[in-house]
Order: sequence, then C-alpha cells, then structure tokens
Amino acid sequence: MGRTTEMHREAGGNAPQPGVGTQFRSNLEALRAAQKPSRGTAAYSRLVNRPAGRVVAAAVHVLGVTPNGATAISATLSAAGLVLLATLEPSWWLGVAVAVLLAGGYVLDSVDGQLARLRGSGSLSGEYLDHTVDCVKTATLHLAVLISWYRFPPLEDPAWLLVPVAFLVVDMMSFFGLVTMPLLRRLHGTPTAVSTTTATTEHPLRMWVILPTDYGTFCWMFLLLAWPPLFLAGYTAMFLVNTAVMVPVLAKWWRELRAMDRTGARP
Repeated sequence: MGRTTEMHREAGGNAPQPGVGTQFRSNLEALRAAQKPSRGTAAYSRLVNRPAGRVVAAAVHVLGVTPNGATAISATLSAAGLVLLATLEPSWWLGVAVAVLLAGGYVLDSVDGQLARLRGSGSLSGEYLDHTVDCVKTATLHLAVLISWYRFPPLEDPAWLLVPVAFLVVDMMSFFGLVTMPLLRRLHGTPTAVSTTTATTEHPLRMWVILPTDYGTFCWMFLLLAWPPLFLAGYTAMFLVNTAVMVPVLAKWWRELRAMDRTGARP
C-alpha cells in the first residue's frame, strides 16, 4: 500500500522508478483508503487537519521522512510557537506566528500515524514518542499562556492567572483518560466504541458541537493575541466549555470501568 519504491527494490531494481507525482498520488490514494474512523472527532480535526495530514504524509513519504521524523518536526514547530508566546509581547504578527506554528505542528502530529500506515512500520516506541510529545505540548501550552499573562497582563486583576492553571489541570485529566481508556479496554478485551459503531450513527451536528474542544480550534484562537482582553475572554470560554464537556466524559468512563469490574474479568 503506497510502497512502490520498496516493491521495486524487492523486484531487483530493474523496473523503472515511478515519478514523484505518481508516487504522491499513489500514497494519497492509499491513505484515503486506510483512514481511522472519524466518528467522535470534532469538525476541525475531521475536515481540516486529517485531510491536510494526508496530503503532507503522501508528499513527505516520497522524500523518505519517517514517522518519528514527522513527530520531531511537529514538536519543533509547536515548541517554536510556545517560545514566541512566552517571550514576546502580544501583537498581531505574534498571534499569526503562534497560530500558524501550532496549527502546523498539529498537522504533523497527524502525519506521523499516516506515515506509519504507509510504511507498514508502526511501533510501540513510535506511539510512546508521539504520546510523550503530546503530553509535553499540552502542559507547556498553558504554561506559556500563564507566563505571557504574567509578563504582559491582559487585565490588572492577577486572579486571571488561575485560569491557565485550571485549564492545564483539565487538559491533563482529559489527555490521561484518552490515553488510558483504550489501553484498559484492550487489557480487558473490550472493543472500543469507535470500532463497534459505524460513523453513520453519529448525529451530524455533534462534530460542530464539540468544536471548542478541538485542539485545532484552540491553535487559531491565538490570532486574538493582538487584543489581550478579547484573547482572555476566548481562552476563558474554551476553558469553561472543556470543563463542562470533561465532567460527563469522566462519569461515562467511570461507569464503563465499573461495568468491566462487574464482569469479574481481569487483565
């Protein structure tokens, strides 16, 4: 699947090498046929980030970029955006730079998994690296906002500094659950909800309702940096929405785990 160069080598290298354009189209077609189910994902990830990731993955696969290489590029872009956010005074151009760097890093975060599917080389170490980078990014993003607000206060009341601290706690709880629950389901032998439910059963408005919880939406909110009170309002609103969404999700996960416990099965 999308491994034309490898197949030519296995055949002895006598067949003519396909052109770059042919390899790209072959890669893109293979990725379109091997996508993860989109059910449960928000509109930005589903309609923007994943399609963009497919195109980038199809292109960089021709260049020989590895999944871990894509993860490293993603981490570099995100880190650059967060360093700028924490060190420079808010302005319109800073907002554009931070948003573009974070959104670019998010696209590359999708690319590593798609490259693994193209190369047939998914690994536990690669998955660990991807989750580690995501964890660090989730934590340092809110710390960068905290540092920026401390150095360049959007409002005089220092109590607003508690918002990024609280947002950090909420995001880390959500991240921990999203990583841990699939592992616990596998250990228990329980299939995931996505694997047992077709995308057609999802309400068509759901992906738009959960849009404020999408990391991609959060990336582009930094365009508001030039207007600190407006950015503060948007950031606080996203914190409240994510908190409101997290509460029933945590309750659902708890009920699911208690149901597993009642079966008497153990890992």
